[in-house]
Amino acid sequence: MKVNRQTLIASAAAALMMGVTAGQAAPAAPQSVSAQSVQRSPDLWFVEFKSAPTVEGGRSDRIRSEKAAFRQAVAAARIQMKERYSFERLFNGVSVRATPAEKARIERLPGVKAVHPVSIIPAPKVERAPGDVGPAMMTALAMTGADYAQNVMGLTGQGVKVGIIDTGVDVDHPALNGGTPGFPNPRVVTGWDFVGDDYNADLGTTPVPDANPDDCGGHGTHVAGIVGANGDTLKGVAPNVTFGAYRVFGCNGTTDSDIMAAAMERALADGMQVVNQSIGSSFQWPDYPTAKAADNLVKAGVVMVASIGNSGTSGLYAAGAPGVGKKVIGVASFDNTAMALSHFTAGAADVGYLAATGAPTPPTSGNFPLARTGTTSTANDACNPLPAGSLTGQVALIRRGTCAFYVKAFNAQTAGAAGVILYNNTTGLINPTVAGTPPITIPVVAISAADGATIDAQIQAGSASMDWQSGVISIPNPTGGLISSFSSWGLAADLSLKPNLGAPGGSIYSTYPLEKGGYTSLSGTSMASPHVAGAAALMLQADPTLSPSNVKRRLQNTAVPKLFNAQPSSGFLDMVHRQGAGLINIPAAVQAPVVAQTSEISVGETSGMAQTRTITLKNNSTSAVTYDLSHNAALATGPNTFTVSALNAPSTVSFSAGSVTVPAKGTATVDVTIEANASLADKSIFGGYIVATPQGGGQVLSVPFAGFKGDYQSIQVLTSGGSGYPWLAQLVGGSFVNRNSTGGTYSMVADDIPYFLLHLDHQSRKIIVKATDKATGKSAGTISIDQYLGRNSTATGTFAFAWDGTTTKGVQPDGDYTVTIEVLKALGDPANPAHWETFSTNTVTLARATVR
Repeated sequence: MKVNRQTLIASAAAALMMGVTAGQAAPAAPQSVSAQSVQRSPDLWFVEFKSAPTVEGGRSDRIRSEKAAFRQAVAAARIQMKERYSFERLFNGVSVRATPAEKARIERLPGVKAVHPVSIIPAPKVERAPGDVGPAMMTALAMTGADYAQNVMGLTGQGVKVGIIDTGVDVDHPALNGGTPGFPNPRVVTGWDFVGDDYNADLGTTPVPDANPDDCGGHGTHVAGIVGANGDTLKGVAPNVTFGAYRVFGCNGTTDSDIMAAAMERALADGMQVVNQSIGSSFQWPDYPTAKAADNLVKAGVVMVASIGNSGTSGLYAAGAPGVGKKVIGVASFDNTAMALSHFTAGAADVGYLAATGAPTPPTSGNFPLARTGTTSTANDACNPLPAGSLTGQVALIRRGTCAFYVKAFNAQTAGAAGVILYNNTTGLINPTVAGTPPITIPVVAISAADGATIDAQIQAGSASMDWQSGVISIPNPTGGLISSFSSWGLAADLSLKPNLGAPGGSIYSTYPLEKGGYTSLSGTSMASPHVAGAAALMLQADPTLSPSNVKRRLQNTAVPKLFNAQPSSGFLDMVHRQGAGLINIPAAVQAPVVAQTSEISVGETSGMAQTRTITLKNNSTSAVTYDLSHNAALATGPNTFTVSALNAPSTVSFSAGSVTVPAKGTATVDVTIEANASLADKSIFGGYIVATPQGGGQVLSVPFAGFKGDYQSIQVLTSGGSGYPWLAQLVGGSFVNRNSTGGTYSMVADDIPYFLLHLDHQSRKIIVKATDKATGKSAGTISIDQYLGRNSTATGTFAFAWDGTTTKGVQPDGDYTVTIEVLKALGDPANPAHWETFSTNTVTLARATVR
């Protein structure tokens, strides 16, 4: 069949579009940009030493001697830095606070392998709907078969220790404390607070650790409840596990990735068998320290599960660390089949809603007459001003479309409305914002198109009213069982397959701190990851001999790939680099008699060549099993990272044999040859599923594959970002000013130093910044070397690199310089000039202010 890769289904492709539409005229490049919109160099760094950590076979005495030598070298060189954490088991190194200039000096010291920035991790978002409705959790358990595993197979996670690295756990919650409040208790048996209540990385506050990991944020309690709540109204996936709670966030604000690494080392020391980390840093490499530390947890025998990230609107290659670790189970999110929503009644209809951001919290009681401002076919409902007083005291029903939600709400408010009900013009629910000036002062809620049509009919029929209600209701989710729109896309920067698999994460009802209501419904890959951690606990209870790699294999082999979320009626499977192996099936993972030891295939870059891989099947049963082999195609995505398009371009897949028999207690192999679709554009990502179907019935096994068509190094890293980047820039009055055409003169006082603004359209292996003395034409030394850099989160984002006048050759005198930035592309060969991109500045003049 001939495939037209440009025409899938117009509405489906349009649903995935992000960024500037092809062919749209680009605006004129600005000559300045706000400093607040630019990502600048941090002042915290991981310093990695050359020896392997102890989990990888490194010797403790040698590691300690390396650290002692490093500290002596720092003192001898008079480098100004402050050490924060020291690592040995999972990562050999330290984290330090130092300026970018001092960092450049640190990376030149003997024994230093690399210096990585410590990422600031945003506080987990918590949007809660108060109430007490268990069905929304029960439906999530049913999606993965956890209910069957508990009720039929008798699995509860008994005897398995699960570490929760998060905002802590509410140790007084009756569903989590085993009937004994406080810490430790029968359920939360160990843990540590690394930061204290007031810690916020953005503010540079100092961690104040203590022994009690109680949760004042909420996210960690919600995650723990999904893993193992055991209360009267709510049970998690593995309700009898015991917890280790490792608090890495204060009550509000951000944290740092070195604190996360320290928590991983403590979880290992405390004997955790499974660790869940529903936090991370997007756009990272598998070589980032937290990803490497997580990999080493797996090598030490711990099942490491991590959320893949909520950057679904940020395009491809957005997966986060530690989820991108090679041995880590990186988890995508599927929407729950039910939602727990706040509600109101209108006649006989009980209607669930989402409250709009930027409006007052809806009331929980009160009766109001209903009015409509248009019909179910009005495209621009309430987009124009409404007659004064026309909605006085009434709640206005308004259809989505044409103008912003704020405009609709403001027009209704101006007409005297007591509230607004927005209803969708397509399937699903909307999560609107009505923030603006002047502010919206009436409650605004969003409901489905079907509920909107029901209320519209009531209004047409005569007088109609609504009553605000307390609590929440459970309603069917129209996108249930499909990948969540917020779930991050892969692949990882090294083209390894990420995410690995998925679990329910959209609209999950779970525990919450008692002082915040006790229970709530949250969404995110943060909620999907603990479903997998709980699944791992059930599997380890069923078979304590399972290694972490076998847990991952079984979950991937038996997962169920799901349909394209933008248009499931098309019959196409969603992208492998979006859902991994698919939605987990816990009973099948526990019971599968045969496993594919190659549980995923990272095809890599194909450059037009077919790739052959070997799959080994291992039979743990006492009977031989014969499998028929086939290929189930999944959608591909096009070459644009930020404007993601869905393409029907199935790969060509062939096998060395059409079937394979796996002997009892034995193994068998089959070769699989994969070739990207000939019509698929270069720089696209493709994927699909190798399917092994047992003759005569039984558990079907599936192996996902994904790859990059073409030459990976053909992706340009340094692009204009819509603003003519790279820039030689100068910070003037809170804005970076472009000095490309004129060159720049810098006093080197405070922030009046040379800045280099780069838009990184893709991850890069290394960036080297060098200086040349214009007077002599000779090298003035290297300013900085950065390795394994992430890309910008948007098509117009910017990173700023700074120079304080120091290079590998010391402090450079006043004078004229050219600065050259060299970028080694992802997976590039340093010896191949074609794999480097280079930018050289106009004249950089150092003219230090005279001190009097």
